[in-house]
Amino acid sequence: MAHKIAADKCVSCGCCKDACPAEAISEGTPFSIDPDKCVDCGACAAQCPSEAISPA
Repeated sequence: MAHKIAADKCVSCGCCKDACPAEAISEGTPFSIDPDKCVDCGACAAQCPSEAISPA
């Protein structure tokens, strides 16, 4: 199951995008995760300074 980004917590810093080995995260306000590309590794959540990413 893919991770998701909480729009109200995302500060669009890019830490998650840099950490994603599957290149599943797109820039924006907020950033977004493509569930078809996400491999559910959790690397993005571990790098998120605002704790905006969680398992879907």
